[in-house]
Amino acid sequence: MNGGDLAVSRDPAIKLFGATIQTQICSNSPQKSLRTWSKSYFSVVKFDFNRELIFNSGATCFPANQWALIGECLSDVKCTKVINLIIILLRTCLLMLKMGSKTMIKWSKQITSAQVVQLIKAERDIQKTMVIFDSATAEYANGFRHDHQTFSLMISRLISANHFRSAEELLCRMKEEKCNITEDIFLSIFRAYGRVHKPLDAVRVFHKMKDYQCDPSQKSYITVFAILVGENQLNLALRFYRNMREMGIPPSVTSLNVLIKALCKNSGTMDAALWIFREMPNRGCPPDSYTYGTLINGLCRLGKIGEAKELFKEMEAEACSPTVVTYTSLIRGLCQSKDLDSAINLLEEMASKGIEPNVFTYSSIMDGLCKGGCSSQALELLDMMVSRRHLPNMITYSTLIHGLCKEGKLQEAVEILDRMKLQGLRPDAGLYGKIISGFCDICKFHEAANFLDEMVLGGISPNRLTWSLHVRIHNIVVQGLCTEHPNRAFQLYLSMRTRGISIDAKTFDSLVNYFCKKGDQHKAAHLVDEMVLDGCIPDEVTWNAVVSGFWDRRKVREAAELVQVELIEESSVEHGKMGPGKQILQVLEKDASLYLPPRMALEIQQNIHVLVGQVLCIFLLR
Repeated sequence: MNGGDLAVSRDPAIKLFGATIQTQICSNSPQKSLRTWSKSYFSVVKFDFNRELIFNSGATCFPANQWALIGECLSDVKCTKVINLIIILLRTCLLMLKMGSKTMIKWSKQITSAQVVQLIKAERDIQKTMVIFDSATAEYANGFRHDHQTFSLMISRLISANHFRSAEELLCRMKEEKCNITEDIFLSIFRAYGRVHKPLDAVRVFHKMKDYQCDPSQKSYITVFAILVGENQLNLALRFYRNMREMGIPPSVTSLNVLIKALCKNSGTMDAALWIFREMPNRGCPPDSYTYGTLINGLCRLGKIGEAKELFKEMEAEACSPTVVTYTSLIRGLCQSKDLDSAINLLEEMASKGIEPNVFTYSSIMDGLCKGGCSSQALELLDMMVSRRHLPNMITYSTLIHGLCKEGKLQEAVEILDRMKLQGLRPDAGLYGKIISGFCDICKFHEAANFLDEMVLGGISPNRLTWSLHVRIHNIVVQGLCTEHPNRAFQLYLSMRTRGISIDAKTFDSLVNYFCKKGDQHKAAHLVDEMVLDGCIPDEVTWNAVVSGFWDRRKVREAAELVQVELIEESSVEHGKMGPGKQILQVLEKDASLYLPPRMALEIQQNIHVLVGQVLCIFLLR
């Protein structure tokens, strides 16, 4: 593309620009031409947009006022290279013209923070939001400057999109521009790091607060402390709490609640949590509902249901109203201790007090009912839950499916699985494994194989926790299919090898026995080869099945007998020297005594001549 091509363009601005290039190419002053081309290009931009062109190309922003400096920066570059550069810039301009006005920003002469905030809030794409933020200050060199409002909003948008590095760079920019940095900005960054499970980064930013002339208050200390406890960084959390006290931060109900929560996570520190709870009134920090709920949850988790009940009664006596979380914690503990009647009574008590149970409350009782062999009542509770407009979650469905499969109610379990999929929830490999295992328990291997196929077609893969179950059920299904559906068993076996699923010795034995009975000795021998390559040692039954299959053939039997005769004859040579046949026999006898159980080794040694002939006949057939 050259100046002549641009000159014949239909666009008047591009045509003007192309004509200018074509004229200046003939000039004898490249430096002067370059400055003219820069002005001409800038004129095109002004002609079309009447304002600076701001757009995002990849990760780089190209403000037009920087392009005007091309003539100064590239004054000693050859004319041809400069022309190519200008043409690249022009093509970029044409691309932006095709994209329309979405990337075009027309700022008023008096840019205000309210305008910038409005544009940032309206734009959903975080990259374009950053372009808007940068372009506001690039429009007028000595005009608009970002303030605390625009900076804090942009940082909030960045951390919401998990762009933490860019957010911290804006903090540095605020410091450079001497913009006031308040504690609220740091609190939002702490919570964002906690949301993505990065507590150490939250601590790192906390320790940098003073570098930005922002002293952490009690709120910052408690926020970071709570993040550490929530992420089970208990040792670091306790050190952080001691540091907080050393810095003169007084104890409060909120900070002591977080401390109690940390101590309740460990059975060895539960007594310390109770001691702090008893000391709270003496420190001027009376326990609230959250304090009682945290302790009740900790006691139930440790199986101390009696103490949890007493604390629950004390809570009501102290006029602290239990929340739905407190009731759910106690109900879960009662169900785990198999006290279903008390759990159901608590559910009825919630209704009488106007406290609406949530999905976790219902799921806890369903779990207790299913573990107690009362899955029918759990299904009734599910209907009640749905009638009250509480949608079941993955935990609810998993609990029901496990309970129904445990009782052998596979039809109901499959219905729950279908109901789950209709709700838009995707079953995991663990749920499928439970249903497949249930069908295997009642010897319905064909149905089990159908669900295995459904898993593969649905792209459902096991995780680290369910992989062993995934391997086990595949092997069980193949073994079961060998009796009634051997062809499908072999197809599933091939699928297992393709997907890298381990095959155990029993699965190989089942397939080898089937092919030996069918008379397909070559496939049986091939399976034995794969078995050995996979590290599975064929047992006596497997070898007998393969060798017997070959031995039944007349030609093989005659060849094996001839081999035996030759081996025996070779062992009798002159001068007492040992023949090759005798050497083979001795090696086999030695290996049998080293690597096989004593009983099997003795049997092989007693029949070593026959065994050599039978094994060699396999290779003769090949």
